[in-house]
Amino acid sequence: MRERKVKDLEAEVAVATKFAAATKFAALPWRFGRQSVLTALKDSLSRLELSSVDLYQLRWPGIWGNEDACISQSCSNSEATSFTHKSFSWYIDGLGDAVGQGLVKAVGVSNYSGKVDKAPEEKGVKAARDELGITLIAYSPIAQGALTGKYTPGNPPTGPRSRIYTPDFLTSLQPLLSQIKEIGENYNKTPAQVVLNWLIAQDNVVLIPEAKTAEQAREFGGALGWRLTDEEITELCSLASDIKPVNVFPVEKL
Repeated sequence: MRERKVKDLEAEVAVATKFAAATKFAALPWRFGRQSVLTALKDSLSRLELSSVDLYQLRWPGIWGNEDACISQSCSNSEATSFTHKSFSWYIDGLGDAVGQGLVKAVGVSNYSGKVDKAPEEKGVKAARDELGITLIAYSPIAQGALTGKYTPGNPPTGPRSRIYTPDFLTSLQPLLSQIKEIGENYNKTPAQVVLNWLIAQDNVVLIPEAKTAEQAREFGGALGWRLTDEEITELCSLASDIKPVNVFPVEKL
């Protein structure tokens, strides 16, 4: 019995210590050419003291002012557009080089477009990635707390988030939040746990909720080990479809 307990403990430790390392490439204005993708990756690997990472993502291509580098040189609009397309091709080729050299296992994009962030299911992104077997990473899966009831129309957030979660938007969330709360009471789960379970039920989706405390991490863990019914999922999706989507991070408008 003692030997079995030790083996079980070893198995638990092995599972607990498994992790996937990921890093991102920001298409900063001074990063040109496919080699810049590899250079940035190798610098990251050096800092991480790793020989490879599981995931390497291209983040915000074109947002950091790459177009301006061409425009400042008095390029025409057509030339600027060509430059943007060429620089994007550089980055994609660089990601391919990283895979070819065994430095990464998988590549992807992050914060690729505010239009995509708004509603992947409506823009056809979800259907396309399902067909191609591409995993979707759910960034900010509880909408920075908005889907937990943290904010209300009478108590909206302050700072930059106030531009996103306005009183009008928070008012439109109330029917969905009420349903989330009701479902949670039936399962003895918190709103956050219901929302995360709802997303887990979507095929081929990986969640990355931010836990600032150990208590939050334990709460998020409570989203595992059970599943909403198909009827509950359909109801939540129906209520969510009635809400006008917002930009989770409207960097394009800053």
